[in-house]
Order: sequence, then structure tokens, then C-alpha cells
Amino acid sequence: MPRHSPYRIELTREEQASLEALARKYTSQYRDVIRARIVLYAAQGWPNDEIAARLDTPRQMVSKWRKRFFEQRQAGLEERPRRGRPAGFSPRRRGRD
Repeated sequence: MPRHSPYRIELTREEQASLEALARKYTSQYRDVIRARIVLYAAQGWPNDEIAARLDTPRQMVSKWRKRFFEQRQAGLEERPRRGRPAGFSPRRRGRD
């Protein structure tokens, strides 16, 4: 029996437009595109299992991003600070040889 998520996603027009633009943008990072697509499919009423199969990702990942979006809206899709030692070089400096 398939599981049903308790987190029902309903998007505003602005959120829908923003997520669609992010998912289509050629220069978007892959992780951002996947997160946007997860939310867009969830808003269409797809269960987590089907979204995971369509995007070739683990169901747990789909569940995580659906829940984070439900609780925090688009701010929940952003990267959170990670633990550990900070980078020794800035991203701009890393590109130099």
C-alpha cells in the first residue's frame, strides 16, 4: 500500500512561477533544479514514490524537501550552513591556479 504524505503542497502563483523558472534555468545548479521539481510535482498531487521514480532520486530525499518546503516555503529549499571547519580559500580564490 503506497504511503501518503501528510504535507500537502499548494503553491501561490508567484511560487509556481519562481519554481518553474528555476527548474528551467539552464545555469541553475542541479540540486536546485531537483528541489524545485520535487515541489512542483508535489503540488500536482504526486506521491513521493512516483516523484522519486520520475526524478531517479531516493524517496527519503523527496520526503525531506517536501516537508522543508511545507514548513518554510522557498526559504526551506536553500542550502543550510554545514558543520565543520570553514573553507581555507574563498570560492573566488579557489578558481585561480
